[in-house]
Amino acid sequence: MPNVPELFGSMVFNQKVMKERLPKETFKALKKTLDDGEPLNLDVANQVAHAMKEWAIEKGATHFTHWFQPLTGITAEKHDSFITPQSDGTVIMSFSGKELVKGEPDASSFPSGGRRATFEARGYTVWDPTAYPFVKEHTLCIPTAFCSYTGEALDKKTPLLRSMEALNKQALRILKLFGNTSTTHVSTTVGPEQEYFIVDEKLYNQRKDLRMTGRTLFGAKPSKGQEMDDQYFAALKPRIVAYMEDLNNTLWKYGILSKTEHNEVAPAQHEMAPIFSTTNLSADQNQLTMEVMKKVARRHGLVCLLHEKPFAGLNGSGKHNNWSMSTNEGENLLEPGDTPRKNAQFLLFLTAVIKAVDENQDLLRISVASAGNDHRLGANEAPPAIISMYLGDELEAVLKSIKDGTPYDDKSQQKMSIGADVLPPIPKDSTDRNRTSPFAFTGNKFEFRSCGSSLSISGPNTTLDAIVAYTLKQFADELESAKDFDSALNALIKREITEHWKIVFNGNGYDSSWIAEAEKRGLLNLRTLPEAMERYLDAKNIKLFTEMGVYTDVEMKSHFEIKLEKYTQILNIEVETMLEMINKDIMPAAFKYMNAVSKTVIDLKSVVPSAKCASESALLTKLSALVDELAVKAEDLSKKHISAKQAGDCMAVAKEYVSSVIPAMAETRAVADEIEPLIGEDYKPFPSYEDLLFRI
Repeated sequence: MPNVPELFGSMVFNQKVMKERLPKETFKALKKTLDDGEPLNLDVANQVAHAMKEWAIEKGATHFTHWFQPLTGITAEKHDSFITPQSDGTVIMSFSGKELVKGEPDASSFPSGGRRATFEARGYTVWDPTAYPFVKEHTLCIPTAFCSYTGEALDKKTPLLRSMEALNKQALRILKLFGNTSTTHVSTTVGPEQEYFIVDEKLYNQRKDLRMTGRTLFGAKPSKGQEMDDQYFAALKPRIVAYMEDLNNTLWKYGILSKTEHNEVAPAQHEMAPIFSTTNLSADQNQLTMEVMKKVARRHGLVCLLHEKPFAGLNGSGKHNNWSMSTNEGENLLEPGDTPRKNAQFLLFLTAVIKAVDENQDLLRISVASAGNDHRLGANEAPPAIISMYLGDELEAVLKSIKDGTPYDDKSQQKMSIGADVLPPIPKDSTDRNRTSPFAFTGNKFEFRSCGSSLSISGPNTTLDAIVAYTLKQFADELESAKDFDSALNALIKREITEHWKIVFNGNGYDSSWIAEAEKRGLLNLRTLPEAMERYLDAKNIKLFTEMGVYTDVEMKSHFEIKLEKYTQILNIEVETMLEMINKDIMPAAFKYMNAVSKTVIDLKSVVPSAKCASESALLTKLSALVDELAVKAEDLSKKHISAKQAGDCMAVAKEYVSSVIPAMAETRAVADEIEPLIGEDYKPFPSYEDLLFRI
């Protein structure tokens, strides 16, 4: 049994380690960088680098790397050893402040969206001192930002840091209006719940679709799925227990606050939830968590699937992004509070979020758009593609009374004047987690439920921070110039709640009537990534991101290209894999089985000439017709795939995949899935859903 307090953070160069190993003045200078963002002096960097190197070597490290998050959505690292040659043929282990602070990896093969020519290969990594270095597999990993030779962001971290600073600046302006001058910093915090599937490694290796795409492109519905609800929170299987114990111990060593683990709804589906951290740190840790999940699974003869929809007909996997805002003094700005003045502050921040979400539905949808998530959103385990907000009955009633100027249904039965003593305390836990809502208020935070399982949370949180910062700026501009703050505050909140009331929906997002109702309200229903991306470069979006200093217009244009290119690349791989599995696996298996049945008929009739062999004949007739149909469907899919790739620019290609190729993929799969249950067990071309989901 591990000693968890000793184990936790043991491989992390955190503030505790810094304080123990750095000279007092050095640690004090580093703290000013960590807390206030002051530049790091090179002399301080050298002392930090030396202490970090000595600590890392004690932990078994021989190399260091600048660990960064390129626009691939995963992490990247290039390892350099600590060894420095000496004139006498020996080596010493050294690490300088310059090496700590800045690196120059080749950037030519990372996505840039055409931002620079291939020959402009140089990129820069710059240490992010707000994220702690850690030792992983004999390497000191230093979290860094990644930018191009010309200074534009080539990663997920840089825009996130910019958005956090934008929100900090505007939130401090709001707090100052309420008389709070002691708060020096506001950060966003996130706790990303991570859903995933676990399958047996030997079975996984027999499925080309899982290996190449992360999801099953074929698979007949098993006789049992999730309809019994007997998987959710059920007792864990022994192999899963061993995996989760190993996973927790590994994550805890990296200082990752892995708190909750359980079976999810679908067979072989599970969830891990951490405790909240500052968004930047949480994003880094979630990237590391996904890497660790996969590696630990392999140690147990298992494979961790992070695709949003690995199995058709079953729940997909999301990443519920629990987001809030907190001050350096520990105050959660989305805590309803228990005094009128605190409630007024809470209501203003809440109103800012409501306005931000309503005005930027497109950006929130874009932030979670991916080929995998398009399969998940709108299915019965995930919120619809329509962005709406769930507030809970009591909070909705409070806001409605402000909007309508009617009495709040409380003992006082008085009209509420924000900031006045008649405003009642708002209960903290009066809401429920509406699982059908994309954006639900859950007591003192918002749960953004639309994020996909494999997604880097940096993107959605960059957008969240930016749109809320932009709204807070508008509020601060208006209120700072007001002659009567309370009157202006009342008018602003009432006006904005009224204007953006359409985004509030506490009902069932799965009900088909909601689609019509949402359209009536004027809400967007951006069902696919190309539909969403068509709005990305709208003038209002470029204005928002550039004014907040989060993205440049050049960066936005490159992201547009990269996201569409990745979408079409994924679909290209899926189609090629489908066609190969049909030609090399499914049809040969069907032919082999039909041949065996035919031989049985021939052998039987040679012994019993009067045998009718009706069942065998019927089976052969059906299989033969299906195989012929599958060949036709595969040929049609191939032609549509070729045509789509020649459609024009990246948007035209993506749209052609949506309108033509994806429907053809579904039709082709339907025929193949009809063939699967007709083939004998010994002839099946690859492990079935039953094998994958229940053989753990």
